[in-house]
Amino acid sequence: MDNLNRARQRPDTDPATMEAAELIVSYLERLGIGAVFGVPGGAIEPVYNALARSERRGGPRAVVARHEAGAAFMADGYARETGKIGVCVATSGPGATNLITGVATAYANNVPMLVITGQPPLRNFGRGALQESSCTGVNVVAMMQHCTRYNTLVSHADQLETKLIAALMRAFQSPQGPVHLSIPVDILRNPVPAPSTDADRSALVYARPALVDLDALIVLRGEIERAERPVFLVGDGCGEAVEAIMRLVDLTGALFITTPDAKGLVNPRHPAYRGVFGFGGHASADALLRGHAGLVVAFGTAFSELASAGWSETLLNNRLIHVDPSDEHLARSPMARLHVRGHILTVCRALIEGLAANDARHVVSLPATGVDAPNPHVTLHAPEQVDSDSTPIKPQRLMRELSRRCPPNTRFLADTGNSMIWAVHYLQPRNQRSTRPASGLPEGRREQRSGTAQWLRVMMDFAPMGWAIGAAVGIARGNPRCPVVCITGDGSYLMSGQEIGVAAAEGLNVVYVVLNDSAYGMVMHGQRLAKAEPIGFELPQVDFAAMAAAMGVPGHVVESPAELEALDFDAILARPGPTLIDVRIDRDEVPPMIQRLKALGAVK
Repeated sequence: MDNLNRARQRPDTDPATMEAAELIVSYLERLGIGAVFGVPGGAIEPVYNALARSERRGGPRAVVARHEAGAAFMADGYARETGKIGVCVATSGPGATNLITGVATAYANNVPMLVITGQPPLRNFGRGALQESSCTGVNVVAMMQHCTRYNTLVSHADQLETKLIAALMRAFQSPQGPVHLSIPVDILRNPVPAPSTDADRSALVYARPALVDLDALIVLRGEIERAERPVFLVGDGCGEAVEAIMRLVDLTGALFITTPDAKGLVNPRHPAYRGVFGFGGHASADALLRGHAGLVVAFGTAFSELASAGWSETLLNNRLIHVDPSDEHLARSPMARLHVRGHILTVCRALIEGLAANDARHVVSLPATGVDAPNPHVTLHAPEQVDSDSTPIKPQRLMRELSRRCPPNTRFLADTGNSMIWAVHYLQPRNQRSTRPASGLPEGRREQRSGTAQWLRVMMDFAPMGWAIGAAVGIARGNPRCPVVCITGDGSYLMSGQEIGVAAAEGLNVVYVVLNDSAYGMVMHGQRLAKAEPIGFELPQVDFAAMAAAMGVPGHVVESPAELEALDFDAILARPGPTLIDVRIDRDEVPPMIQRLKALGAVK
């Protein structure tokens, strides 16, 4: 028996040691990770062996994607919904390179993710090993360098635990993001000391520093107290603080708007809400900033192109106060009156304590129209199409029906492209998050979700088509109690639609709504608005319901509002598995996308 075989047997005979792959999985168990997303392969086999044994004892489940990019998107969705780290694994070479788009997406959007890739045995480095991706082959570690917060090759087994802990901690430091460990297969099989059974690593990994610039906080409180009626901009980084921000709205009489990727944090029918500012946003939000607002306090936003309406001077001026824990984000608003660096929830709690002591100046009450009525203070683009009965169905009408037919705890995702614009602008679901602080709700009515979860998820910054298709699986796996609705386009579905098979295999209730207009819609409308050459946007007419049926998934083709209303949504949202709805939309409806063309210089 050679040394390698003896090393593989040793963990079974010596309780003080375990295989390196077992060590990794044991840490995931302790962190409460419920799923690991990936595609198996020879160079990562020991991790899958460890996962199989772990799953039998109630540990994380190995969810097998159809493509490694889909696995990374799933890990992304899982992290966003649960607040835990998303985990994806891939074999060496093309398995690892296939992950990169999903890893880069998580990096640009500050999503904590542990990425583990395999390598051939160390002794084979530089010898032309199959799918070698070491420094002497196609160098995956070098490729990952620019889209991860921590990135390393584990070259010796005794490095593993130290590097694993360092990676997990860095994933949750500000700014959060993906971390990468590339591990040769012989290292994964090596024996390592078993971790202490009484060591609690979760507090170390998930700890959020509550540091705040106290001097800036005092100035911020004074600015808010002097403001006649401040405006709050809620960004994507406000997940755990959003209820506190709503309390500040009550105390100050503030009006508030959101970035596109933060709309899902708030109740869109709140009487103080004036809509989305930025890509796919509302004229009411823009008018609020152009009007009386003497003070704008932006919480938890990086001020990227889509979140700032193309870096609009309407927002980025000396009326602005920017609150964020990341220096990287604060550096994007140098013109602001004040920067407050600190943990957003801690800042808000301190403001609440100080302002409450001085008595509230305003208390905002709910409108008489009730929680199911559209918000009259949010100005819609082409509102007449929301109620249109014409065929093919208007995408605005589709958003209305989804808002009306889906239960309050539904998780919506909208894919990159026109799907995102329609959802950001028109979705107004019956969201059960209160317009008052959560402490004022009866226990039975509180929605239980992590501070990072939202009723609507869209992709900003690095925004790949097809992201939502995989991310929907990750969200459903992380929280199977809530239905998930993925709004995607035909172009995106043709890129990543195979991942519906994962939802089927896992028995996850995900409804895929495909906006089918036989075109790359954003490209088509962008060319028309910019008076550019009409080229490259046409797609063939595809029966996506038939594609789903071929994978054992029920599908429906919808060509009119009447056919949409005839669907039994209660049954669709109750079945233990996915459903696809192929909606033939009116391709001539132009979404509110002019801001993007201005940023590109295509129009003035």
